[in-house]
Amino acid sequence: MKNIEYYGNTTAATLPLLLFDYESKLKPGDKLIFAAFGGGFTWGAAYLTWAY
Repeated sequence: MKNIEYYGNTTAATLPLLLFDYESKLKPGDKLIFAAFGGGFTWGAAYLTWAY
């Protein structure tokens, strides 16, 4: 999933916007891995199971 071509670099809002855009395509039990990179060497990752 990606949305940078629609919103550009939205920093902290990137992942919530992505979930909003693709929520209709997700179903309970789907496994999601998020990875995000910020300014400098900051980064974060999360593994989720979609529940609703």
